[in-house]
Amino acid sequence: MTIKLANILTGINRTSEPSSGSMILAHDLYRAMPETHTTFLGREPVDRTWTAAFDRLITLLTTKRPQGSAFDVYIDELTREVGTIIEKTRPDAIHAQYLGFALSLAFARTAGSIPIIAVAHGPEVMAAERSARERESLNEVAAASAAIVAPTAVLAERIDHLTGHRFTDRLTIIPWGIPLSDARTRDQPPTRTGPLSLVHAGRLDDNKSTITAIEALALSDQPHHLTVIGEGTRREHLEQRAIGLGLSNRVQFDPFLPRAELWSRLPNYDAFVFTTRGLEAFGLVLIEAQAHGLPVVYSDLPGVRETLGSTGIPYTPGDPRSLAEALDEMGQDFHQRKDLTKAAFRNARRYDITTTSRRLRELTLRFTF
Repeated sequence: MTIKLANILTGINRTSEPSSGSMILAHDLYRAMPETHTTFLGREPVDRTWTAAFDRLITLLTTKRPQGSAFDVYIDELTREVGTIIEKTRPDAIHAQYLGFALSLAFARTAGSIPIIAVAHGPEVMAAERSARERESLNEVAAASAAIVAPTAVLAERIDHLTGHRFTDRLTIIPWGIPLSDARTRDQPPTRTGPLSLVHAGRLDDNKSTITAIEALALSDQPHHLTVIGEGTRREHLEQRAIGLGLSNRVQFDPFLPRAELWSRLPNYDAFVFTTRGLEAFGLVLIEAQAHGLPVVYSDLPGVRETLGSTGIPYTPGDPRSLAEALDEMGQDFHQRKDLTKAAFRNARRYDITTTSRRLRELTLRFTF
């Protein structure tokens, strides 16, 4: 019997390369999705080594104008471009990434009878909580969607609140995942006490609050060392803050790393530090760290708590002293670190990308064929 491939149109309105968590997730998600033909809409420049996950990649040509008085004109132009693409590709379903952002709005206005599965990532929810216009956009896409996917119950609840509980029955929780088979663990479990070799990886902006980790080192009783991996608007400020606190020899800044290189380095550290202080949709980098055997110290946010359960050490978000105390406790007790390493492996095994892909495909098929 011949199985019909599900023809899926999706995309993220960014440069088509693995430069952010959502882009890496999309790459993993559709590479692992069985029996589908995926067309992905992205932006130039395109990393051609990254396109293998998609059967076809189309670069959007409409000039981005996401803010200001030209926004409505921008959306109209993008909608016309997307409408033409839909006519040519004739998808069975549309996966609208980022519930309410520009590309999702264009999908919502051109899909017609094609079912839309909206996938929430978090930043669009934060934007909708700050801005009435963003909230209107989120509601428009939600109304046009057959289903709305969130990676945690916490994020689903916030979407439910923003949409006035009108689409509660459309919300589905599908946790994110990583390609666990590619993870490499450390050779030896922790066997010593003392200062920790710490790593923090991610976008360097206000919400990620990397400053909390740097200031925690200045308050800790032990001379822990921190490697910060990533780029962002706050990088220069973070570097200057480390110098001002006399931590130049204890804080190292490395640029954004391709995931294969990041994963090859993770087992060399003693623990992972997660510092986000606002909304976190899931905390995928925590699962990456755990899959490589790293104990994690994390800001105690509801969404992260849902992802980790009791498999990490929490501290008060945005509180350097609380983080310093957690790091010192971990540094003094290698038995705790050993237990956390075992718990990390167990927890990471719950989040394989093949499960995420299978569940999203099954949800999609409920509204097609």
